[in-house]
Amino acid sequence: MFNKDSEKNKGSKKRFEEIFTENGVANGNRIIVDRETGIHYLFSWSGYAGGITPLLGKDGKPVIKPNNE
Repeated sequence: MFNKDSEKNKGSKKRFEEIFTENGVANGNRIIVDRETGIHYLFSWSGYAGGITPLLGKDGKPVIKPNNE
């Protein structure tokens, strides 16, 4: 039942790439890039709580990495 998706994705590139990690004792931050859209996300956690949001530039627009980089 659940193996169909995992078999389909075997050998394929991962969609998300972690490009930055900052860890504390019980908290941290990661910047993750969606390889399909190029959008950067900030994932932040502390203890058992966490959240993810698009990373925004000075102009308030999402940070996007072009596919050719």
